[in-house]
Amino acid sequence: MTDGPRTFRQALCTIPDLVAAKAGRTVTVCIPARNEERTIAQVVRTVLDTHGPAPGSGLVDEVLVVDDGSADDTAGRSRSAGARVVSLTGPGGKGRAMAAGLEAATGDLLVYLDGDVENTSEVFVSGMVGPLLLADDVALVKGFYDRPYGDDPQGGGRVTELVARPVIELLFPELAAVRQPLAGETAAHRWVLEKVDFAPDYGVELGLLVDVARRFGASAIAQVDLGVRIHRNRPLSELRPQATQVLRAALDRTGIGPDGS
Repeated sequence: MTDGPRTFRQALCTIPDLVAAKAGRTVTVCIPARNEERTIAQVVRTVLDTHGPAPGSGLVDEVLVVDDGSADDTAGRSRSAGARVVSLTGPGGKGRAMAAGLEAATGDLLVYLDGDVENTSEVFVSGMVGPLLLADDVALVKGFYDRPYGDDPQGGGRVTELVARPVIELLFPELAAVRQPLAGETAAHRWVLEKVDFAPDYGVELGLLVDVARRFGASAIAQVDLGVRIHRNRPLSELRPQATQVLRAALDRTGIGPDGS
C-alpha cells in the first residue's frame, strides 16, 4: 500500500467486468445542480444512455438530481431526461445539496457529477467507480483533468490553483499529490460518506478529502484521469466567495477557523 493518494488512468477493466464486480451492490449518480438548464439534460442522458439500467450497461442503478433552488427549468429538464429529482429545502449550497443527495440516494456507491459540464462522457462514471469496485482499500475517488480557459488548454481552475492546492501543500501535505482537490467528480462508498462531515458550501470537496484522509489514511484516496473537462467558467467576481469557502473549510479542519475545535 502506498503512503499517499493513488493515481489511475481511467477505467481499470472492461465495463462488463465492472458490472460483474458490483456483486449485488448498487450505484447512484448524484448531480447537485443550480440553474443548469442548458447542460443538465445532456449530463443525465449521457449517464443513462451509457451506464443506466436501460438502455445502458447496467453499471448505474439510479440517476438523482438535487435541485439546489434553481430559478430556471433545471428540475424539469432533469426529469424529462430520465433523472429522479429532489429539491433542496432550506438554505442552499453545494455541500448541503451533496448531503441531501446522500440522504435521498438508494445506492451503496455514490458518484457525484457536476451539472454544468459540456463534455460528460462514459468514463466520468466507469473511471470513478472502478477503484471502488476493484480495490477494497479505496474509500474515496476524485477525478482529475485538463481544464481549458479561453485559448489556454490548462488555464481553468483558478480557485484550485490559487487557493486549494497552496493551502493543501501548507496544511495537509499528505494530500499534495491530488491534482484536482475541488473536482465535482467525486465517488465513494455510502458507508464512507456517512462517517464524514459535509461542509455546507463550496468547501465541501476539500473538506471531504481531508476528513477521509484523517479517518482512513491518504492511501485510501484515489484519483482518476478523466481527460479534458469543459464547463462554464465563472467571472472573477463569483470566484472570491468560493475561494473564501474553500479556505474556511481548510482552516476549520486545523482548528484555526471560526468553526474549528
